[in-house]
Amino acid sequence: MISLLSSEWLKTKRTGIRWLGFLLPPLFSLAVAGYIVLRGQLSETEIFQLFFFSWEGLMVPIMTGILAASLVQEEAFAGNFTGYLTRSIDRKKLYFSKYLFLLLFHFVSAILAFFVFQLTMQIGSPDAVKGWVIFALALIFGLFGALPLLAIHLWASFVWGTGISIGIGIGGLISSMALGTSVLADRVWILMPWLWPYRMAGLPGAYLKFTAGMDRPPVEIASGAVARQFLTGNLVLLISLVIFCAGGMVWFNSWEGRKSQE
Repeated sequence: MISLLSSEWLKTKRTGIRWLGFLLPPLFSLAVAGYIVLRGQLSETEIFQLFFFSWEGLMVPIMTGILAASLVQEEAFAGNFTGYLTRSIDRKKLYFSKYLFLLLFHFVSAILAFFVFQLTMQIGSPDAVKGWVIFALALIFGLFGALPLLAIHLWASFVWGTGISIGIGIGGLISSMALGTSVLADRVWILMPWLWPYRMAGLPGAYLKFTAGMDRPPVEIASGAVARQFLTGNLVLLISLVIFCAGGMVWFNSWEGRKSQE
């Protein structure tokens, strides 16, 4: 598997994939942190919501579609998948290595984005955020929420190509944001994969509402709403991950390439 991952990494040389994954996230976080510092007078909860809405709600769905499509497009350019599909390596292992590389790429991008955001905030407004542990936990939740989304876009990229994968990401983002900001959000978010990273990342944010002298926990925690969403979300994420990742591997095992390109 290590050799397959190394091969995937070498394929990204002299492409825009590395720039997209390693340069754009830090620049994006720098812009968000700069806006927060210049604006000032934002509470810790508002900073939390702004950063994770921007990153998990906007950047992750779009970047996932572009990265997955770009990784698959490399194989399409190299002989319309002929060389890729005729390798002696087990097809399921090939597909899973592509997914694992996409996952690791996304993980590193998220860590870079978070590190730059934290560093910029500590330099520009050191007292604005105290609960960095909560922010880090939210990042982990968001990464977990993105697992099925990565599998969906990888499968779609193989089946339909670059344009469809990116289009699905943009369409899913628009519909998710439209519903996610409505009164139906708490009921329908579990059915919208493009909302999963943002909603999962938002759960730890409820603990930022604790203040000195509070007689009881914040409403979201005291009512059990956060715990219920956490358990429901994890169950749906695990089931979806199995369906889309395992389903993609089974499908890829008998795939012969896109007929329109052969």
